[in-house]
Amino acid sequence: MLLKSALSVLSPAGTHARLSILIFHRVLSQRDPLFPDEVDVQRFDQIMRWVAAWFNVLPLEEAVERLKTGALPARAAAITFDDGYADNWTNAVPILKKHGLHATFFIATGFLDGGRMWNDTLIESIRNTGVAQIDLDGSALGPIPLGSVEQKRAALHVLIPAIKHMPASERATAVARVADCCNVTLPDDLMLTSEQLRLLRSSGMGVGAHTVSHPILARLDMREAYREIAESRETLSSLLGDRIGLFAYPNGKLGQDYLPEHAEMVSELGFDAAMSTNWGASNRASDVFQLQRFTPWDSGRNRFGLRFVRNLLSNG
Repeated sequence: MLLKSALSVLSPAGTHARLSILIFHRVLSQRDPLFPDEVDVQRFDQIMRWVAAWFNVLPLEEAVERLKTGALPARAAAITFDDGYADNWTNAVPILKKHGLHATFFIATGFLDGGRMWNDTLIESIRNTGVAQIDLDGSALGPIPLGSVEQKRAALHVLIPAIKHMPASERATAVARVADCCNVTLPDDLMLTSEQLRLLRSSGMGVGAHTVSHPILARLDMREAYREIAESRETLSSLLGDRIGLFAYPNGKLGQDYLPEHAEMVSELGFDAAMSTNWGASNRASDVFQLQRFTPWDSGRNRFGLRFVRNLLSNG
């Protein structure tokens, strides 16, 4: 009760309202030994139970409009997912419906129907390999041992950040080298199919654009960035027969992953709002094309709630 009262003070109704937007990516069927802190169904159910008890959760599209007009309720929140994983439909939506909650799913359209993101190619190569180590010729990383779960986890903690911000062609080459060394058959069902996306939308959930190939926009020329953003919206609109008014920047950190020019581009393309991954909660003065998102990572109820309070205080 004390926590809910604190949230009401920090996130009041009306013109001084604050909008907390949660961000997720996956809801795994079971705990992943390689990423034990990733959200699984049990953990997501727990989080949604807390969120439903503490916040007034609105569809993101409605929340954005009410933020603009100063008409948000106290403790306003919205829930979002990025990328377009199949488990968003199979695992997340049933739990959201169980708790009477709505979420908006930002889809990287190039991975629909059997695609796979570069990081998942890396992860699944390392996860499923039976080789004891790989040696990436010409790499400063040297031989990488993979004989145990702990070694595989350590390898991914090195490889993912080392590869993430490479130029796209170099990143693709680096990931292909790892996959070749691991010599495994990779899954083709990690991402949503078009039919699953249609079912997700018809179930009442929201859908937004997230580019075609999930690039780091700050590393693209403006013409290519424009194509990535516009084409993703057009694909979703055609697939769903619906207007797509919301966008989320891949990775989403200002200056590192996208630039102010991309926010202007999204506005000029006619979107209603865009999501970053800059921490904080947005208010009426916030740039609706750089709305902030955050999710506490604590497993305990009180710590989870207190981190929400700190997030509201961080830009108050």
